[in-house]
Amino acid sequence: MVSRILKTLLRCVMVMAFMAGTAVVTAAPAQADGCYTWSRTLREGTSGADVTQLQIRLSGYPGQGAVLAVDGSFGPATKAALKRFQSAYGLASDGVAGPATYSKIYALQDNDCTPIHFTYAELNKCNSTWSGGAVGAATAKSNALRTMWKLEALRHALGEKPIRVTSGFRSKSCNAAVGGASNSRHLYGDSADLGAGPHSLCTLAKQARHHGFRGILGPGYPGHNDHTHVDHRASRLWSAPTCGI
Repeated sequence: MVSRILKTLLRCVMVMAFMAGTAVVTAAPAQADGCYTWSRTLREGTSGADVTQLQIRLSGYPGQGAVLAVDGSFGPATKAALKRFQSAYGLASDGVAGPATYSKIYALQDNDCTPIHFTYAELNKCNSTWSGGAVGAATAKSNALRTMWKLEALRHALGEKPIRVTSGFRSKSCNAAVGGASNSRHLYGDSADLGAGPHSLCTLAKQARHHGFRGILGPGYPGHNDHTHVDHRASRLWSAPTCGI
């Protein structure tokens, strides 16, 4: 947070100097404080760990009904997702990840690489270790990170109003305590239950179809009249009959 304030002050000083006719040295590319910094321009045909990091942050922009693969290979689907991200934030929609795209991503993420409007604690109200689920702790936490970036895209698409997460990762004991299904996606860390707030449950369910969720269960589906559930299961299951889904 402090670094962001300093960057904002620096931009203001530079603008004032320019207006006064003073020569201003071009600022260095924005850096991701405590998280991840890209060192090269990425475009279709490139591959590597930096592409993987980009894809995680583009997870919420695959297009309706689609899911973006996080595989480190920059193909047509990644290019299309990037163009949607760029368009959503008013950037040149060229499908090439360069300084402008990275600056926007840096502004959207915190030091732990989570998006600024969601936290690990919000996605795990069960324990602090991410252990005890259907997958290893590291996998569960990684799945939750991708879910948060999808939720960030959902939030932006709905006008930047808060989204209330009521449940995320659960260990087997936590899941049993709340009466969750034995095969619940909560055990994998890749799901979230969303409560009503600025948006209705149906609004959340309908918009979620555009943001990479294979599982969407909401009002009208048994046991889901008080929340909308989203997840990343192996095959699509969208059911919120009250919402026309």
